Amino acid sequence: MFKAILVKKDDQGYRAELAELDEASLPEGDVKVRVLYSTLNYKDGLAITGKGPVVRNFPMVPGIDFAGEVIESSSADFKAGDRVLLNGWGVGEGHWGGLSQMARVKAEWLIPLPKGFTAKQALAIGTAGYTAMLCVMALQSHGLKPSDGEVLVTGAAGGVGSFAIALLNKLGFTVVASTGRLSEENYLKQLGATEVIERTALSAPGKPLAKERWAAVVDSVGSHTLANACAQTKSDGAVAACGLAQGMDFPSSVAPFILRGITLYGINSVTVARAKRIAAYEQLSKLMDLKTLDEISHEINLEESLKYAQELMVGNIRGRVIVNVNQ
Repeated sequence: MFKAILVKKDDQGYRAELAELDEASLPEGDVKVRVLYSTLNYKDGLAITGKGPVVRNFPMVPGIDFAGEVIESSSADFKAGDRVLLNGWGVGEGHWGGLSQMARVKAEWLIPLPKGFTAKQALAIGTAGYTAMLCVMALQSHGLKPSDGEVLVTGAAGGVGSFAIALLNKLGFTVVASTGRLSEENYLKQLGATEVIERTALSAPGKPLAKERWAAVVDSVGSHTLANACAQTKSDGAVAACGLAQGMDFPSSVAPFILRGITLYGINSVTVARAKRIAAYEQLSKLMDLKTLDEISHEINLEESLKYAQELMVGNIRGRVIVNVNQ
């Protein structure tokens, strides 16, 4: 038997609860893992609260990432005792995920636990830090240099935003943080932001083109915020879009793209090839200060994830929430 957060939808309605389950109930897969840590992400908040249609099958164990130790494997890629990490692949949405003491998944979804990180540190980074690294890698591939100018990070106090600021600062960029929580200004400046602006400066409907300011943008918000960020990006600049906290819509025009030649990179963290995942974590191991991980993250137990999911959905959670599933 093992404990897990279980999301149900039936005649009694939509609900999430802490449940005790039998190993026989685990979904199909060729690797069984004893989960050590998971995290609480925006998708997990949607899944637990039911505020977004992310769960595709019921009942569902949420948790889009986890780190753990292999118990059994029929795959040649992994053996019992291996430490492994998973991000994405529809886990926690269509396949039981990491907010559980046990998981069974496909071997192709796993990578070895990155060198230089403990299981807890890897999950302090989690999907948010890994996604931020993919955004930064997109900007690097664009040829962006610190001398090109300021980089805007939206949703700055969230998980992706926090990591994006820290990573860009480590690489020498001048970072401006946009947030709805100006009370977090000191936290954001400790991570490396040189300026903090109120999100309302970007979140309302704007013009197709605005005064050029940003050399590049990392956006986890979407909607009008992303549209305004594009409208303010300098000629030949780049925007990496990875989230939809404000909305899935994109009320923009072609003007920034055909008149200023900016590039919009869509960042998919869910089905990225193993080699690129490993490359992202290799960069993270070189760039992330372990003390910064402590500043960005804090730990809760499995049952507390139910309460924290509610807080996450109303924007009251700063940085990363690590879930110790065995407490």
